[in-house]
Amino acid sequence: MKMDGYRILDLSLFLPGPMLTQVLADHGADVIKIEPPTGEPVRKVGYVEGGATTWFRNTHRGKRSVVLDLKSAEDHAVFMDLCRTADVIIEAFRPGVVDRLGVGPDAVMAVNPRAVYCSIAAFGQTGPEAKRPAHDLSIEALAGVVSLNLGRDGHPVNPHMPVADVAGSMTALAAILMALLRREKTGKGDVIDISMQDSTMAWLPNVVGPVFAEDRPPVIANERSFGGYAFFSVYETSDARHLTLGGVEPKFARNLLTDLGRPDLIDAATSPPGPTQEPAKAFLRETFVKEPLAHWIQWFEGRDVCFAPVLNLHEAWHSPQVAAREMLLTDAEGNRHIGTPIKYRDEPGQPDLSLPDLDEHGAEIRREARR
Repeated sequence: MKMDGYRILDLSLFLPGPMLTQVLADHGADVIKIEPPTGEPVRKVGYVEGGATTWFRNTHRGKRSVVLDLKSAEDHAVFMDLCRTADVIIEAFRPGVVDRLGVGPDAVMAVNPRAVYCSIAAFGQTGPEAKRPAHDLSIEALAGVVSLNLGRDGHPVNPHMPVADVAGSMTALAAILMALLRREKTGKGDVIDISMQDSTMAWLPNVVGPVFAEDRPPVIANERSFGGYAFFSVYETSDARHLTLGGVEPKFARNLLTDLGRPDLIDAATSPPGPTQEPAKAFLRETFVKEPLAHWIQWFEGRDVCFAPVLNLHEAWHSPQVAAREMLLTDAEGNRHIGTPIKYRDEPGQPDLSLPDLDEHGAEIRREARR
C-alpha cells in the first residue's frame, strides 16, 4: 500500500486530525494514537454499535493506542524517542500548548529534521484570533458559511456537514503528502500550519462572486448555488419528498422543458440567476408537486438531465452505487464502517477494521521507543 513503512504520531482529538490519519492508516501507515490518560473523547460521544461509538470506529480503526501524559517526564521522554523514528507528527491543540509541553515543532525537528510536523488549529498559529477557542460551527460562522445556510424563515441554521473540520482535515492531508514528496528530494521535513478557517474559505471559489466582483454579501435567494437558478434547486413532490435539479448547462433546461411541453420557458431557465428565473421555477414547482417521488425517479430514467432524488441518510448509505464503490464496509462482528474514498488501481487501500482499546499497544510502543 502507498503508506507502508511510514510512521505517524497522532496527538490530535475529535475529527480533523483523526480523520486524516484514518486515511493514512487505511493505506498502510503505522498510525500511533497518543491518547491522554482520559482517552480520546469520541470514544464516548454519540451512537454505539458493537461496543464502540460509530464516531470512534470511523476515525480510529487500524491504529495503535498508547496513553502518554506529556506532563510526565517519563512519558515525555517516550514521546520524544518515538519522534526520532516518526515520519509525521500531527497535533491539534491551541497555539502554544505543544511548546509548553516541550513537544512543539522546534523540539521535534531538533531530534528528527526529516519529520513532517503538522499543526491543525481553528485559526492557525498566527493572527489576532489564533488562541480563541472554536470548533466547527464557530469556524463556519466566522468563514461566512453559516450565513449561506438559511432555513425557510430566512434565518441561519446549523450546517449539516462539519465543513470546517473536514476542510481542515483534507487540507492537512494534502500538505503532509506534499511535504513527504518534497522530502524525497531534500532529505528534510517541514512544519505545517493549517487553519480550519483558512481551509474553509479556500473551499468557496464558486460563491465569492458578489464579494469579490461587487464588494457586497450575496443575496442568498438570488444566487445560483442557493436556489436562485431553476435548474439548481430543490423541489417538493406530492408525497412530501423532494428532488433536485443540479445542472446549469443550457442543454439540461432544453431537454427537460421540451419533454414537459414548455419550451417557451427555456429562455427564463437559462437567464441569469435571480428573479428572471421565477417563471421556470414556478412551473417546475407546480409540476413536481403533482406526483410522488417514485413517479419522478422512473420518469427521469434515461433522460439527459441532472436529476437526483433527495435521499435520507439511511437510504444514501444503502444505495447500489455506494455498495459498488465499497463505501460501506462490514467487519466480522457485523459492525459498519465508512470505506476509504481514495481508490488506487495497483495498490488499493486495505482498511484494518479492528479498533484499539485505550492503551492497548502501550507496552509494545514503549519498547519500540527505547530501541
